[in-house]
Amino acid sequence: MDLHHPILREFPEHRDTIKRLQTSDHHFRHLYDEYHRLDDSIYRIEEEIDFANDQEIDELKMRRAKLKDYIYHLIKHAPAICAACQGSGVTR
Repeated sequence: MDLHHPILREFPEHRDTIKRLQTSDHHFRHLYDEYHRLDDSIYRIEEEIDFANDQEIDELKMRRAKLKDYIYHLIKHAPAICAACQGSGVTR
């Protein structure tokens, strides 16, 4: 059973948007990194590499779920790629 839940695997249909936001949106990148740190912490606890009580693991999982929901919101509401600038923000 795979215990990791990376964003790209959770939302494969939005791979291009996620990659674009990672490089162009500092806020998104920060949330994306925080989500993956949480996911790794939860994985380490579930694999008994690190330890936490039930309340701590539940809080981590709730925080990860809320971050995932917010990240999905940002993905769904990301501006479309500008055809003239091909996503770079600079008109060619």
